[in-house]
Amino acid sequence: DIKLTDALIQAIIPFDVIESNDEMQHRMNVLAKVNQLVKQWIVDVSLSKNMPLSIANSVGGNVFTFGSYRLGVHTKGADIDALCVAPRHVDRTSFFASFVDLLKSQTEVTQITVVEDAFVPVIKMVFDGIEMDMLFARLGLQNIPENLDLLDLELLRNLDMKCVRSLNGCRVTDAILSLVPNADSFRTALRFIKLWAKRRGIYSNALGYLGGVSWAMLVARTCQLYPNAVAATIVQKFFLVFNQWNWQQPVLLTRMVESDLNLNGWTPSNFSDRSQLMQIITPVYPHQNSTFNVSKSTKTILLEEIERGLKICNEIFLRNAKWTDAFEPADFFGRYKHYIVLTAKATSEDNYKEWIGLVESKLRKLVLTLERNEYFDIVHINPKSYPGDPQRYAFWFKLLHCIFD
Repeated sequence: DIKLTDALIQAIIPFDVIESNDEMQHRMNVLAKVNQLVKQWIVDVSLSKNMPLSIANSVGGNVFTFGSYRLGVHTKGADIDALCVAPRHVDRTSFFASFVDLLKSQTEVTQITVVEDAFVPVIKMVFDGIEMDMLFARLGLQNIPENLDLLDLELLRNLDMKCVRSLNGCRVTDAILSLVPNADSFRTALRFIKLWAKRRGIYSNALGYLGGVSWAMLVARTCQLYPNAVAATIVQKFFLVFNQWNWQQPVLLTRMVESDLNLNGWTPSNFSDRSQLMQIITPVYPHQNSTFNVSKSTKTILLEEIERGLKICNEIFLRNAKWTDAFEPADFFGRYKHYIVLTAKATSEDNYKEWIGLVESKLRKLVLTLERNEYFDIVHINPKSYPGDPQRYAFWFKLLHCIFD
C-alpha cells in the first residue's frame, strides 16, 4: 500500500496542481500583507471613534483562512478564501467602505469587486497576482486575541446571520482538520479526489455536483472509518464506502451539536431537510447540508462516477490499472445524441465575470425545470465553459453547457 501511495502521488504531479516552495511562500507573503492592512484599518476605525491610541493599538483583529488553502490542498493558481475578524466596534459598513478604499490605494491590488448584498457578503480581489475572496465578521468582543479559537460556540451568541455565515467557512474547515486521524493521509487522498472530480466534470457546488467542502468531508469520513490507512487505501475505501452508501442517511463527521442559540440549520427531525437527495452535513453548529444543490440528475451522474472510480481502484490494487486511469477526462461530447448550447455574452471585459457568474448561478434552476419534463431522462450539465471566438466576438464571450435530451 505504501508503494501504491507513492505511485498515487507521482500520478498527481504531471497535472501541475502542486505549488512550488516559491509559490507557496508568495501566498504566505500576500496573506501577511493583507493581515497587516486589516490591523492598520482597525486601528484607524478605532481612532475615528475617539478611542485612545493605546487602546486602539491593542484591540486586535486578524485574518483567518479557510477552504482548500487552510486544508493544505489548494492547487496552483487557486484563490485564497479569507475572513477578516474584527472587534465589536468595527462594523460591516466600514469594511465595505473604508477598508475597500484602503485596498484600492495599494499598488498590489487589482480587479477589486465588492458584493455587499450577497448571501455571504464578500470582497473579491487580486492581490499581487493572487485571487482572494475576503469575508467579514464582527464579534461581540472588545478585542480580538491572536490565539482566538473560532470553534468556540459562544462566539456566535448575538451575532447577525451574515457574520455567522461568514464565520462558518473557517469553523467548518478547522473542524474537519481536527476530526481526521492522520492529516497527511487525508491531504494526499483529498488531492487525488479533487483532481479526479475535476477531470470527470463533477466538481461544482453551484451546478448541483459537489464542491470542495463536500469532497473534503467525504474523504474525512473515510479517514475516520480507516484511521490507520495510507492514502492509497483511503482513496480505494472512499469509492467503496460511498458506492455502497445509503443516501437516505446523512454523512456525519461528528455527533450533531444542540444549542440554545436557536440558529437555523439542518435538523434530522425536519422532513424537508431529511428528504434532500444527498446529505453531507457540516460538523459545526449551525449544521448545514453542503449538498443541498444536488438534483436527481447530478446525483445519478455522481454515483455513476463513484462506481467507475471503485472499479478502477480495484484494478489498481490488482496491478491491472494505473492511478492516471482515474483521471481520464469524461467523454462528454461523445456521450449523448442531443445537446443544448447556452451562450452568454457581455458587452465588455469588465462585465464578463459578473454576467457569467450570474448566468451560472441560474443553471441549477434550469436543470430542475427540465427534470420535471417527462421527455428528459437525465439533465447533464458540463461544468466547463468555453470562450467564444475572439475574432468574431471581440469582448463577447460564450459559456457552453450541454444538456442531454
